[in-house]
Amino acid sequence: MARYQVRTLRRDDFDTLMNLEHTLFGECGEGTLGPYYVRLCCDFFPETCFVVEVEDKPVGYLLAFVRDKIGYCTTLAMLPEYQGTRALLALLRAFTQAVVDRCDEVWFTVESDNKAARSLHSMLGAEELEVRDDFYGAGHPRIISRIDRGGLERARARFERLGLLGQRARMGAAA
Repeated sequence: MARYQVRTLRRDDFDTLMNLEHTLFGECGEGTLGPYYVRLCCDFFPETCFVVEVEDKPVGYLLAFVRDKIGYCTTLAMLPEYQGTRALLALLRAFTQAVVDRCDEVWFTVESDNKAARSLHSMLGAEELEVRDDFYGAGHPRIISRIDRGGLERARARFERLGLLGQRARMGAAA
């Protein structure tokens, strides 16, 4: 994964993310994230929001925030030529490291026809709980899914086995 560099967001990433949003979603007629939300991620939630770069070129991002012990992963987007590459694993590794010890659960929303995202959520251990009609306005339903504490621990174990997360110190038998 040395080819892909993942880092947390910085304030000066605002224009970069808005440009990626326009390229990925706006040019095909889909809605884009509002500038207010992107600014909040850049300025107030950088520890759980990430950009992945190839040769200093941003190719994808993951936006999430944590309140109390609950994580909300709101957006994961990748330029088409990098979808299905290790860039995705690099983002997931950074996100998992950021939330696995900090959260008791993580929530996701996804369109019902986004099979790739639904599979990814499932692979991470998320369970689809409900469909909320008009989630993003009239005619825009979303599936709501959640990874509970046990799912986060299973994801950690998988990522540790794959070498994507360092092994955490294990407690002795008395624990």
